[in-house]
Amino acid sequence: MAATLSTIGFDADDTLWQNEQFFRFTEQEFAKLLADHGDHGTISARLLDAERRNLGHYGFGVKGFTLSMIETAIEVTEGRAPATVISRILEIGRDLMDHPMETLPGAVETLEALSERYTVVLITKGDLFHQEKKLAQSGLGDFFDAIEIVSDKKPATYASLFARHGDGAEHAMMVGNSLKSDVIPAIEAGGWGVHVPHELTWALEHADAPQGSDRFREIATLAELPDLVSAIRGR
Repeated sequence: MAATLSTIGFDADDTLWQNEQFFRFTEQEFAKLLADHGDHGTISARLLDAERRNLGHYGFGVKGFTLSMIETAIEVTEGRAPATVISRILEIGRDLMDHPMETLPGAVETLEALSERYTVVLITKGDLFHQEKKLAQSGLGDFFDAIEIVSDKKPATYASLFARHGDGAEHAMMVGNSLKSDVIPAIEAGGWGVHVPHELTWALEHADAPQGSDRFREIATLAELPDLVSAIRGR
């Protein structure tokens, strides 16, 4: 099996910069807003159900999350949610969209080290406008040879992108915090999958680690990635 790497793909949210913690804060504000209609756990569970139903309609990102909050508010109030509540939901959704960028430790140094020797691609899913905005604020854009903002991450997605931006998935690696979206489908496409756990992971991104795969790796921080890449390349 060839171990030579030519392309390294990076996830963005909660891999290169903070994301989920801002959604959690917004969810707390939403639950407080509807406290008369259920406790925090109940409201959060109803919201998650709405998000799960709506992924196929709205996709990933803040806009879909905001619409799911509105739908949940209507449901838990049995259609009696006042305009003031809907207005507040829209407000906290805009606040989430405008939250300042917070780059994660090691992101700059890791990209700087690897972009000199490899084709480096940002592969992120979500709202096009918001992801472009976050990338611009991060200051990381110059490290990437290509930016791919996709609607979802499936094995076919990685097979296509790694063929376009390199020598195919067999010679590529995907790095991210989500086993479900970043690691498993990249391995199924024939590439390497490197898991960098984040302390907060959205419930709909949970999956079991593919421990049986010889192309699965897990590291504690991004700072460990250059050494891992060197070890794989030297196999």
